Amino acid sequence: MGSPHAVTVPHPLETRVLLRDHEGKDYTQLANYLARGGFGAWKKAVEMGRDKVHTEVRAANLRGRGGAGFPAGVKWGFLPKDGRPRYLAINADEGEPGTFKDRYFLEEDPFQMLEGILLTSWVIGAHACYVYVRGEFWRAIDVCERAIAELYQAGWLGKNIQGSGFDLDVYVHPGAGAYICGEETAMLESIEGKPGWPRLKPPFPANIGLFGMPTIVNNVETMACVPVIVNDGADAFNALGSPKNGGTKLVGVSGHVKRPGLYEVKMGTTMRAAIYELAGGILDDRELLCVIPGGSSCPFLTKDEIDVALDFDALKTIGSMFGTAGIVVMHDGTNMVEVLTRVAHFYKHESCGQCTPCRQGTGWLYAIAKRMGAGLAAAGDIDLLVSACNQIDGNTICAHGEAAAWPIRSIAQKFRPQLESAMRARMTASM
Repeated sequence: MGSPHAVTVPHPLETRVLLRDHEGKDYTQLANYLARGGFGAWKKAVEMGRDKVHTEVRAANLRGRGGAGFPAGVKWGFLPKDGRPRYLAINADEGEPGTFKDRYFLEEDPFQMLEGILLTSWVIGAHACYVYVRGEFWRAIDVCERAIAELYQAGWLGKNIQGSGFDLDVYVHPGAGAYICGEETAMLESIEGKPGWPRLKPPFPANIGLFGMPTIVNNVETMACVPVIVNDGADAFNALGSPKNGGTKLVGVSGHVKRPGLYEVKMGTTMRAAIYELAGGILDDRELLCVIPGGSSCPFLTKDEIDVALDFDALKTIGSMFGTAGIVVMHDGTNMVEVLTRVAHFYKHESCGQCTPCRQGTGWLYAIAKRMGAGLAAAGDIDLLVSACNQIDGNTICAHGEAAAWPIRSIAQKFRPQLESAMRARMTASM
């Protein structure tokens, strides 16, 4: 079965740099990728030199596409120059509900990511890279492993790559379906064969990472952008985005829209345009109620907050985040108590249990939400939800606590009337 978000005819609002119009070509085959100029960035990079490529990536304002939006070139510069072996680890876990952008590369265009891995490894001096793929992505794992095998056979991986003297080995490491392993240090623990428990920071992975060595952790889409920057230059990449947010961005629009799917737009395109132009508007022409802007861990937006630019800085100014650009749209027929309950259950289930505020707090959030759904809510339960979220937020080792607290708190604060109405209906029905 093919990917549910396979690329079709581009929408006029799109700017295609990463997504391909397939033209009947299978880009899981190396010959087709090479015929379209694949690995052309390698020769150019070698001519430029490592330092120049690093400078270009930093100047391109490539913000990490894994959710946090930290500048990739700046992160690369954190590696200590102490002679220890270095590793590159690619976060391909993509466990964030509402997100399906990285799966495109893993299943349909793996060489774009792998070319970025080769360039990045060469720049930072890493000779081994681990691609940590979400355990449920069986097709993606198979496609990536076959692509890597082709690269070894063609001399693009292994010893003395293309006569350059540079060696690189790439390994696919399947996860086991744990959301927490999308957190970078939990992912490193999992690769090492340990339980996926996030580490205390500092030390940060750039100093003490995989196997105790300096490690850079980047996202799949981040890697796919690196060849574009090398080929076209930092200025051209910046021109595709908004200030301090270079390049295009893959956005996955799902939920109550007419044309759900994966799209590529310039950074700075508005949320309204993504919903009403790219995705064709609200299903059945109903009224918009709310939007999750970047995966379920993001604070929700109301229908009055969607005239916001899609970039990492603009969404922060209105109290949310771009995250993984998994835009989930809900119309006015949505039961917000059910949404609240589903979100609370997910983060309770996926907590690793290491931190008390998260282990216990997520259970309380789910218990309160279930009480609301059963028509047994007390008068102060919405305020109790907010209070519990406030006590979880900022008090855990990793951001899982915030991921649980932020969306639930935003629902409780922004959609109180809808919650109260749904609660009253459940109470009446249970009498």
